[in-house]
Amino acid sequence: MIGGNTIAQLQISTSEKTEIGAGVKRWSTVLELSGFLDLSSGDSKYTTYNAKVQESSHIFICDWKPVDVSIKAENSRLLVNGSAYDVMLIDDPMGLHRQLEIYLQYRGGQ
Repeated sequence: MIGGNTIAQLQISTSEKTEIGAGVKRWSTVLELSGFLDLSSGDSKYTTYNAKVQESSHIFICDWKPVDVSIKAENSRLLVNGSAYDVMLIDDPMGLHRQLEIYLQYRGGQ
């Protein structure tokens, strides 16, 4: 069990139209995760084949939870301590269902 000292909210976005037809992005929390956030340099020689990992600035590691197939890097973000991170990749290493590794790119405060 990983546990963790950081609580994060995995969110997905939906688009809604205003009265005048303008698109507005709304975020809703789909999972609350407890884990560890770590800085990732992204310059490992072993990740050159994987651009998503190489573009990441941080990694969030937590105990495994089932993630709905509708949650993709393209429509999700992770909120940690008031800061938003774009999700680059959600990985269940070797499909063992022991932990999740969520590769992130820092975007700043909400």
